[in-house]
Amino acid sequence: MGAYKYVSKAWKERGNSAVVQYLRQAAISWRRDSVIKRVEFPTRPDRARSLGYRKKQGFVMARVRVRKGGARKKRPSSGRRPRALGVTKFTRAKSLKQIAEERVARKFPNLSVLNSYYVWEDGTSKWFEIVLVDPNHPAIKKDETIVHALALHA
Repeated sequence: MGAYKYVSKAWKERGNSAVVQYLRQAAISWRRDSVIKRVEFPTRPDRARSLGYRKKQGFVMARVRVRKGGARKKRPSSGRRPRALGVTKFTRAKSLKQIAEERVARKFPNLSVLNSYYVWEDGTSKWFEIVLVDPNHPAIKKDETIVHALALHA
């Protein structure tokens, strides 16, 4: 087996204390970081590469924190108070992963979202890493496979 196979096997077996302990420690610092943070290297290199990431110019990785739980609506502030306020217990129409991708796309308007994957979660937050590509970079324009993948995601 190659190195990436061992890495993906360690991630799949959640009983593996080395990965879990590393992520628990990492999450402590991630909580203090900004919600959207550009990272140098993917936390899960096997997963990032399977989704199209390559370590070359034009590729950017970002880690995003999204608040877990259902959607909440604004409490009615004027008029009569309805018997059922309709504030809590709303199910989101989008997945948290999709919300994370949209937030990153707004933060980096010149980059295209290629794909994303789950990294970690605690009681209140879920972290995703998003693979971004600069479609105007010469190294990306030259690579036909990436150009084709971007066309599929657009």
